[in-house]
Amino acid sequence: MFFLFSFTGWVWEVICHLVEDRMFINRGVLFGPWLPIYGTGGILILVLLKRFFDRPGLLFVMIMTVCGVVEYVTGWWLETFFHTRWWDYRDFVFQIQGRVCLIGLLVFGLGGLAFVYEIAPRLNKLIMKMNVSIRKLLCAVLITVFVIDLLYSLANPNTGFGITSGI
Repeated sequence: MFFLFSFTGWVWEVICHLVEDRMFINRGVLFGPWLPIYGTGGILILVLLKRFFDRPGLLFVMIMTVCGVVEYVTGWWLETFFHTRWWDYRDFVFQIQGRVCLIGLLVFGLGGLAFVYEIAPRLNKLIMKMNVSIRKLLCAVLITVFVIDLLYSLANPNTGFGITSGI
């Protein structure tokens, strides 16, 4: 699930930038087609917020909170470690230090609801239909490629055109 959520987040951001900037931008610190911030947020929502799944209004607020904390902490860490910003909301109203903004959290809240009630259950059914050996092999390959990308990116982060700005 982590990799599916990370890939979906990458596709979402690439499409947003295709529409906004009319060009392909490989978003994120890593080079592969994944944004682990989305994978982390998705897994945290499934694990931490399960008890709220029967209360959509409260779940919406909790998803916004979890996503806000993940996005803020990740932004802070990236800025501290790499001295670079991968996103900047300072021009938005209702933002905190350019790391999170209300409009983004509202989008994450709505996306999170779709994710909890529609996307995750369907993905889970699809994954469970796969042969266990194939699932294990696929996980091993994805983890290996991801770790290689992560280690390489810690030394050489993806800072290509349209991705980053100085602090």
